[in-house]
Amino acid sequence: MRTLSSCYFMSDSFKKSASKICTSPIETILCLDHRQSMYCQLLTGLLQRDHVVSISSIFGSVLARSIKFLEDHWNELCSNIRTGCLSDWITDPGCRNAVSSILTRPNPELADTIEHICGNESWEGIIKKLWPAAKYINSVITGTMSQYISLLDFYGGGTPLVSPSYGSSESTFGINLNPLSNPYDVSYTFLPNMAYFEFLPVDKDGEEKARESNLDGVSSQRSLEMTNANGNVEPVDFANVKLGQYYEVVVTTFTGLYRYRVGDVLKLTGFHNNSLQFQFVERRNSVLSVDMDETSEADLLKAIRNAKRHLEPLGFVLMTFSSYAETSSIPGRYVLFWELKFKDNGTMLLHSRRIIGFHI
Repeated sequence: MRTLSSCYFMSDSFKKSASKICTSPIETILCLDHRQSMYCQLLTGLLQRDHVVSISSIFGSVLARSIKFLEDHWNELCSNIRTGCLSDWITDPGCRNAVSSILTRPNPELADTIEHICGNESWEGIIKKLWPAAKYINSVITGTMSQYISLLDFYGGGTPLVSPSYGSSESTFGINLNPLSNPYDVSYTFLPNMAYFEFLPVDKDGEEKARESNLDGVSSQRSLEMTNANGNVEPVDFANVKLGQYYEVVVTTFTGLYRYRVGDVLKLTGFHNNSLQFQFVERRNSVLSVDMDETSEADLLKAIRNAKRHLEPLGFVLMTFSSYAETSSIPGRYVLFWELKFKDNGTMLLHSRRIIGFHI
């Protein structure tokens, strides 16, 4: 058993193709020190800035962290480019050797260009300015990653955000056949030959329709619509799903998973020929809970999006957030911590700011 990302990046096929498709050398991608890895990938990306046609990472959160890392290190990166020498704190042999094959000489002209771009007070559109040939930003920006859409829009300067596919360690589920669609409205078209898919209905609020039952030994929920003579849940297959309904996906795979509940809640939005098109809604587990109240991931993200509207007139961008259930007082409340950035100033606020405690 292994994670999807590790399986992909450690595969021979990726190692062989990395030099053809990435400005980041394979040694910097596989470096175990994340600071050295990110620094060297940014440096090689800047050195080859005119050849970069897309900015890619598996998750939107990593892109957000990368831009923050660039804010903290752009002066040092420019110094490396200006002198043609890599910083001494990069000690990983693979990283040093790989970067040295690209950083072969001083390039003060490029360093001046990058310094001029990064030295502006506002970093709005910084991705487009640093990598002018980039056609799109490629990353998962659905589900919990949707919180980073506005931030990546701000940094991208109009560069399209593309969420190309929907997959997990359990299976590949589908692809985005309309890659330039609004990031908030992305639907994935299922690939029915990747696994045998079944769907457990959930109600429109994203909550399960009934109590716990058993699905051949796998924990499940009893559906008010789909029960058999014994009262057990009856998942529906491809042919029996309903447009606009919410479902939890269940997979049976060639590698041995049998009616495995992935935990993703999806909404059926349409069809492509005879294949289903779904929007990713949330993970099925509860995020926050106060007493008997349970707040889902979708509810939390909806509250965040509504609250962000009050930030925009003030010129702030939400970088990221965290939350917890505060139960030391009665009644309990949900508390959010927001990390904010002012659009017209390249300096990050020094502290996360406690914005609000509220009931959903």
